[in-house]
Amino acid sequence: MLQFDSLNYPYASRRNVVYGHRGMVATSQPLAAQAGLQVLQAGGNAIDAAIATAAALTVVEPNANGIGGDVFALVWHKGQMHGLNASGPAPRSLTLDKVQTMGLTEIPKYGPLPVTVPGTPAAWAALAERFGRLPLTTSMARAVELARDGYPVSPTVAFAWQQATKLFRTQFKEDYFRHWFDTFSPERAPEAGEMYRSAGHADTLQSIAETKAESFYRGHLAEKIGAFIQSAGGHLTAQDLADFKVDWCQPISVNYRGYDVWEIPPNGHGMVALMALNILKGFDFQDRDTLTTYHRQIEAMKLAYADGKAYIADPAYMKMSVADMLSDAYADERRALIGTEALQPMPGQPSRGGTVYLSTADGEGNMVSLIQSNYMGFGSGMVVPGTGISLHNRGNNFSVEPGHPNCVAPGKRPYHTIIPGFLTKGGEAVGPFGVMGGFMQPQGHVQVVMNTVDFGLNPQATLDAPRWEWESGKKVSLERSTPEHLYHSLARLGHEVSWSNNRIGFGRGQIIWRNAAGVLCGGTEPRTDGAIATW
Repeated sequence: MLQFDSLNYPYASRRNVVYGHRGMVATSQPLAAQAGLQVLQAGGNAIDAAIATAAALTVVEPNANGIGGDVFALVWHKGQMHGLNASGPAPRSLTLDKVQTMGLTEIPKYGPLPVTVPGTPAAWAALAERFGRLPLTTSMARAVELARDGYPVSPTVAFAWQQATKLFRTQFKEDYFRHWFDTFSPERAPEAGEMYRSAGHADTLQSIAETKAESFYRGHLAEKIGAFIQSAGGHLTAQDLADFKVDWCQPISVNYRGYDVWEIPPNGHGMVALMALNILKGFDFQDRDTLTTYHRQIEAMKLAYADGKAYIADPAYMKMSVADMLSDAYADERRALIGTEALQPMPGQPSRGGTVYLSTADGEGNMVSLIQSNYMGFGSGMVVPGTGISLHNRGNNFSVEPGHPNCVAPGKRPYHTIIPGFLTKGGEAVGPFGVMGGFMQPQGHVQVVMNTVDFGLNPQATLDAPRWEWESGKKVSLERSTPEHLYHSLARLGHEVSWSNNRIGFGRGQIIWRNAAGVLCGGTEPRTDGAIATW
């Protein structure tokens, strides 16, 4: 048998853009992309394909998402933009007083406490009911099959799975964590190319499909989830699940050089990307790989993030309005702070007034930008026994500072990092895009938009291009493929620059653009197992 390393690529590799006409799916795992394409070929539309792909991703990329996570989506359907926020709130019994009584200075990453209500199954059901053409039993069939019959684990997934297993073996000491190991790593994490099966996951997906997610929120699965979390000392109950409803919301946008860039409004932080673009549109950019371009991009992102972290929360608790924070006047104020040296970001005062990503498109003009996440890889480490339901840890994003807009409270949604993006021009769809990866996501969105609009790169080159990430203060990390002169030049301006070998840390993106003739053109992430399926 041949022996080789599926993660070793000593020579530069190149992908071309992919063209299609009748439909396209772009995501981070080939089998999931194929699941979406199969649904398109069976008569489904882009929404059905998105559901199929998303359900399959919970199986084939469990290190980044799961049934027990959240979903945001932008849906372009019959010439109209729609937003779906399926992020769940904190349990009704979780209060700041209880957190403080435990002596905690932050919500922990793992265990029962950071578990909020999962929104993923509700998102699938809501999308199918409002826009889908096929029943969930059809669109989710391939995901069920993959979980029951098994699949060979892809290289990047295997690497992340192994890293998580090493970490969890050192950190997970409580008995309730054993169900994570029983499900995902009974002896060890799978190797790349090794088969993995999860009958419990298959049964859960089948039940969600047959009941349109009712079993998850008001049936036997809800009872199992509530009982498990309660037994572990957590706060989530079956009633919290029963009370959950998705939020069909009005997407927000800014105009960037003639293109409308769309995001989901808070509690998600897509607004950070829009604020940064609002600042950057006041500058002229000629070339991508120059000191001026990098410096201004990084400074704009720092300012936008300072505001985002200070003000973004569940909209019912926000003290600043979205309109004020996205106003041109406020962007002008923030832009004026950008000089020739790196600044220490501080929030301004506007006038009062882990994750997986997928893009789908069909031959009728419908398109979906969908992001789905457990957060921090596998999430909370809490897996409901026998179900394959790995619960997320979104509560970790809550503040425990009294009076902060994002302070933990009963029934409140936390600041959320997952953001789908979409581009339109003149009221016509250009297409969906996204870059998953925690707090990298708005930064990835800004770089994708600028690579496309300012620098004229095709969708694959847009994703291939080296990325930077602002981390905190003046700290910036650069990919190794970044020209070395930029590293040294940024350092001279006061940026605390470091090289990073963690390619996954710079996010994983997907793009589908549609031209005037209806031809689809896709790009997929070279930093992961990305694939495009089309016909």
